[in-house]
Amino acid sequence: MEESTERKASTATANQDIVNNRKRKPIDDHEVTGAGQITTRQSILPVALVTILFFMWGFAYGLLDVLNSHFQSVLNISQGKSGGLQAAYFGAYFIGPLTYSGWIVRRFGYRWAFIFGLCVYGVGALMFWPSGVKRSFGGFCGSMFIVGSGLSTLETAANPFIATCGPPRYSELRLTLAQAFQAIGTVVAPVLASQVIFKNVNDNSLTSVQWVYLGIAIFVFLLAVVFFFVPLPEVTDADMADQAQQSAGDTDFEDRPLRQQYTLFYGVFAQFCYVGAQVAYAGYFINYVTWIRPGTSHATGSNLLAVAQGCFAIGRFIASGLLKFVKPRFVLMAFISGVVLFASLAIGLQGNAGIASICLVLFFESCVFPLIFTLSLRGLGRHSKRGASFIVAAVSGGALFPPVLGSVADALGGNTQHAFFIPLIGFVIALTFPIYLNIFKAKSLDGWTEKVKVGIETKKDVESGSGDEWVEKEHQDQVEKE
Repeated sequence: MEESTERKASTATANQDIVNNRKRKPIDDHEVTGAGQITTRQSILPVALVTILFFMWGFAYGLLDVLNSHFQSVLNISQGKSGGLQAAYFGAYFIGPLTYSGWIVRRFGYRWAFIFGLCVYGVGALMFWPSGVKRSFGGFCGSMFIVGSGLSTLETAANPFIATCGPPRYSELRLTLAQAFQAIGTVVAPVLASQVIFKNVNDNSLTSVQWVYLGIAIFVFLLAVVFFFVPLPEVTDADMADQAQQSAGDTDFEDRPLRQQYTLFYGVFAQFCYVGAQVAYAGYFINYVTWIRPGTSHATGSNLLAVAQGCFAIGRFIASGLLKFVKPRFVLMAFISGVVLFASLAIGLQGNAGIASICLVLFFESCVFPLIFTLSLRGLGRHSKRGASFIVAAVSGGALFPPVLGSVADALGGNTQHAFFIPLIGFVIALTFPIYLNIFKAKSLDGWTEKVKVGIETKKDVESGSGDEWVEKEHQDQVEKE
């Protein structure tokens, strides 16, 4: 009974802890703050605010795919060399999460990680202006590396924040839904590129690119100011350890050293291969459609990319709905199987059939990243933040696959379609991860989504308002008795 009262008290004080975090002092990751107990209703505002960040890097990622093709024509570079843009952007993901980004999250908490990431993102966006003036592809790659450094910091903080901010039962659903708005950003970017940035503009002009990134810089700097003033819950590793310990009876949780977290490391490898393949597909989408359907213009290719990214966004919303009723491990297995199937067909089909296949690849890609992320993070306890850094670092797979695909396409005389066997290899490797989960980790994963009650409000809590006043009063009474 005593332990139950303490658990309720920690839930009640979660909101107070959020207010206390206005002090902006360093975070003690060994301290239980109670933020690991917050309910769905308490998490709505902070989750909604952080979801804006998902849209921001979705926009940056979607614009990157269009810039890849645009730079090939404007700066007269090969497909292989244009892959350097992706290499610079995603190469930052290998460095940031494993060094400064992960350290900032553990030492100062999510708020300062968001602010730092936004500021670095803004600086990188500003650097596009002198790069455009000099028409320097190396300058653009350097600018994109800085942008990637900022976004990798945001992602190192935002993904685990969304995954842990609220009842653990809905972790996969929360992150997949939040990332659906990231997918909307990837849709808006190519549409904006084809209808505004590159419309009625000289094919050799980079002026529009400069103005777009100047606007992005101003917006993200303003957003950094917003995050400075808005209170956010700080879920520490101690909170996650406490949460995992409470759930041990339902999930078979065991507190093991980080080096023995084998599911995490398998998930990191699967994520590395998957993201590399996904980025390669999106980065060379326009090259693919112009190859299998000759005569397709750059603007039409951008519009088709927007359609494909629309399929990607729709897939994430559909997957979010499915996660309410279907076990996450089943959803991951079904969607990544669809990716492998249609990626295989895309290599052989021509014309509109090939375009339909590659659009379906993006549809089934939709929920793979967030599900690999959250399922790999399950049961890490005190290793949650460090484990999240490893998974985000796996995004650096996007630095490897596109240049390889581009070089292979050049070697095949520009045949991007046949070169798409490179990302297919990555998808097949990623497919082995859900197979492993369904065979060896089913009981543990199902315990988190079906049995764990942490953060779930009772009927009495709901009827009494937020439940906070009732729980706080009960805690005070208990303290007075002691």
